[in-house]
Amino acid sequence: MSDATKVMTNIWRPEVDRAVPVLLVRNPYGKDNSELYVSPNFFAFLEAGYALAYQDCRGTSRSEGAFVPHRWEAQDGAETIEWLAQQTWCDGNVGMYSGSYMGMVQWQAAATGIPALKAIAPMITSADFYRAPWFSAGGAFSLECTLGWSLGMAIAECSRQLAAGTGDLSDLLCLVGWMGKDEWLRATPLADKPLVFKYLPWLADVFEHPSRDGFWEGSPSERVEQIATPGLSVAGWYDLFLGESLAAYVAVQQRGAAGAGGNQRLIVGPWSHMVRTGVFPDRQFGVMAMQEATQIASRHIGFFDRWLRGDEHALDGQAPVQIFVMGLDQWRDEQAWPLPDTRYVDYHLGGDGRANSCKGDGTLGVTPAVQEMADRYLYDPRHPVPTVGGHVLTGFSGPADQADVEVRDDVLVFSTAVLDEPLEVTGPVSASLFVSSSAVDTDFTAKLIDVFPDGRAILLCEGIQRMRYRDSLSEPRFMTPGERYEIAIDMAATSNVFLPGHHIRLEVSSSNFPRYDRNSNTGGSIFHEREQDMVAALNQVHRGPEHPSRLVLPIIDRPPV
Repeated sequence: MSDATKVMTNIWRPEVDRAVPVLLVRNPYGKDNSELYVSPNFFAFLEAGYALAYQDCRGTSRSEGAFVPHRWEAQDGAETIEWLAQQTWCDGNVGMYSGSYMGMVQWQAAATGIPALKAIAPMITSADFYRAPWFSAGGAFSLECTLGWSLGMAIAECSRQLAAGTGDLSDLLCLVGWMGKDEWLRATPLADKPLVFKYLPWLADVFEHPSRDGFWEGSPSERVEQIATPGLSVAGWYDLFLGESLAAYVAVQQRGAAGAGGNQRLIVGPWSHMVRTGVFPDRQFGVMAMQEATQIASRHIGFFDRWLRGDEHALDGQAPVQIFVMGLDQWRDEQAWPLPDTRYVDYHLGGDGRANSCKGDGTLGVTPAVQEMADRYLYDPRHPVPTVGGHVLTGFSGPADQADVEVRDDVLVFSTAVLDEPLEVTGPVSASLFVSSSAVDTDFTAKLIDVFPDGRAILLCEGIQRMRYRDSLSEPRFMTPGERYEIAIDMAATSNVFLPGHHIRLEVSSSNFPRYDRNSNTGGSIFHEREQDMVAALNQVHRGPEHPSRLVLPIIDRPPV
């Protein structure tokens, strides 16, 4: 690099007597094992005549320097691309691909405007530093993802130092011993992680900046107007970065530099961050749900052939958007996202959501409630609603049955009548709720559920709103106890056909742990509070003519194929 730091890179080249395009993967997890988990596998690209460059990000694995998330990636990415383009075996055209952190670095490189970067293919990723992977759209801390990922990175750094003769084996044993342990996620204060800070000093800064202040500036999402690079975005309906993947696609389509908008493509499958087969314990989507069934490698090759080789016919016959429609369990081609024929419909909360069992009488309907009512529940952060499946990094993710969650006293349940006809919901989902609390700060959560005839309550999408961030992520404002507030909970998106015999269901509560951290309800610094400092809050959801709490669904009025 320009500061003399050596960033180590493996290169594979096809055995040909001409210069070829190069595909770059920049990786913080170790380039030497990348062929085991980077998708698509590099052999497909080699056989298609591309050279491959796999690089250890600065301060990881074999590369020199210190790793700080996002700190060097734009500069190091641009310098690497420039170097590759100048090699005699490269024809001057460079692309990037792969997912998660390896997708984030693509957005950063694209935002530099480096001319040799002709195309990117970011998968299950984010272009937003605040959301990568630290916080939700509503300001809650992504606990399971952040602490799980950070622990893995601390173990990698400790091992790296041991290999260099400077590490501490007892530290490594202690760090490894925390893997998969509930007490690691539950221990408070959350910011009390001295051994992890020893190997990841930058993590302490994350805990000091829970609001979206100047510390988080510089995301590619803030520089979309500078991005002219064609992109193939790959996302999953159950990936924790689904909202960010879709947001980046839409932003570049609408506000990217000249020419970028028409050159973006999108694939969304029934996948979580780590599961790309469409096979989950409580729901299987069929053989066509497997990522390989989408011909993911050939889709990438066709995309790179168009932009790195100038083959104007490489994408002929391919729709710009391809989505997997759950319920029907079929792939479908579309021309845009969100779908142009989307009709947003309010489903109003009615009945008594406190009767929170699978047979409770909390209702959802297109007719507004005729009288004012409120559902009350006690949210105790010392006994939070457990995360069951959903949009988590590892472990039990995806479309999990929420039946055990719904019997809790602190979960409100609202359901439609049994459907007589199929109903398609495809697009952004949100819940607009009128709420109040006995606390100065608390959380409200929402889940969209597909209830099957056999009683399974299968999660589709979810969201959370931290009340101090209800108006702004950068300027927190506390609540006045007892005062009513209207909030919009961003639940990301889904594509699902609710079949005849099914119900549409909304769950409302105030915790989803350890997917998100627990709001202590005190108004204090949640990262620095102990569990014994937490207090219970009496939370209410109001509904009626003056407080029309509702679930907002994107309805597609098409006959099912």
